[in-house]
Amino acid sequence: MRAVIQRVKNASVMANGILTGKINQGLLVLVGIENGDDDEDVQWLASKIVAMRIFDDEHGVPNLSVKEVNGSILVVSQFTLFASTKKGNRPGYSRAAKPDISIPVYKKFLHILTSLLQQEIPAGVFGADMLVSLENDGPVTILIDTKNRE
Repeated sequence: MRAVIQRVKNASVMANGILTGKINQGLLVLVGIENGDDDEDVQWLASKIVAMRIFDDEHGVPNLSVKEVNGSILVVSQFTLFASTKKGNRPGYSRAAKPDISIPVYKKFLHILTSLLQQEIPAGVFGADMLVSLENDGPVTILIDTKNRE
């Protein structure tokens, strides 16, 4: 799994002209699911996101997690995170898992985030053409890949 995590002052997602998710302070998480991702990847990524200390404490030092600042998480599926640009100018997406594999993984990811954060996780619509808006805070943008845990 890959995730682009952005610390935001607010973020929202619309699918087919309908607002499907909106948050104030928190994290916008764009998540891509790769062939071979499993329960361990889901658990590790969700736990890492909820515990990541990227919010400022009273001294302006990033020592607090999204949970500690009572922030929210907005999740948007993003198969293009597995784009291959090795050959030619048109990205290939063969590493991205097909919907029959990725939808259950995506739902489990949302379920675990909900459990860890103790709040509903608003989200985009899997596979839909979406409009994502955000006010990036910092900006703080972090890329995480469960196959390369650095």
